[in-house]
Amino acid sequence: QVQLVESGGGLVQAGGSLRLSCAVSGSIFRINAMAWYRQAPGKQRELVAGITSRGVINYADSVKGRFTISRDNAKKMVYLQMNSLKPEDTAVYYCNVNVDVVAGSTSLYWGQGTQVTVSS
Repeated sequence: QVQLVESGGGLVQAGGSLRLSCAVSGSIFRINAMAWYRQAPGKQRELVAGITSRGVINYADSVKGRFTISRDNAKKMVYLQMNSLKPEDTAVYYCNVNVDVVAGSTSLYWGQGTQVTVSS
């Protein structure tokens, strides 16, 4: 069974930084794309940043230049470095991974979420 555990959320003042981490565990043949999503109260969940197995990265326009996604395949980790945080970044942040549990069998998994609160 694949499990994702996020950490690193918290309360920070505007302009501050946080680093989110997501650890993937379980029997996995291959990790494909990894991503971070967020959901603010009353809003839909949105993609923040994604990184493919080849290292191709994309960001939401709202975080470009402030957030950096990275991954460590050996450790089965994905990170989100968040700088210059704004109150509008306040949300629950979710880790999402696309994995092959066995060759040719692809599934999506979500973490439980970690709260990020940015005060003004």
